[in-house]
Amino acid sequence: MSITSPEPRLGGWLLLPLAWLILTLLTSTLALAMYSSALFNPSWRHLLGQSQPLLMQWGLSLATSLLVWLYSAWVTWIFCQRSRRLPRHYIIWLLLTLALALKTFAFSPVADGAAVRSLLISLLAAAALAPYFRRSQRVKATFIAP
Repeated sequence: MSITSPEPRLGGWLLLPLAWLILTLLTSTLALAMYSSALFNPSWRHLLGQSQPLLMQWGLSLATSLLVWLYSAWVTWIFCQRSRRLPRHYIIWLLLTLALALKTFAFSPVADGAAVRSLLISLLAAAALAPYFRRSQRVKATFIAP
């Protein structure tokens, strides 16, 4: 009679990357609500009266928020399914959040303190979690589902 060890569950340090993923999903939901509220506002025609570059920037921000939300939701789904595709996509997701934080720091009219804080948090998360997802035996043992 052979006794097999139980499959590793989502727990321990893996809850921290999952929490980071869920917080980003919630943040992008709020960003989507903010950008799309202009469409549901009775004075949405005011939006169309804006200059072309401003309207293009608003549309690009809405599209970016939608893509980040969709990708974050999908990565959360495969995280909870313990898919073996997760480590690679989680690292891509971390790099995407880092690139968006860098874009915010460089181009957005946000206070420098908030932009720097966002950039540093994304940089720290990518620097710590990318090697962990790449080399950890715990990650390799947990994410085994097809």
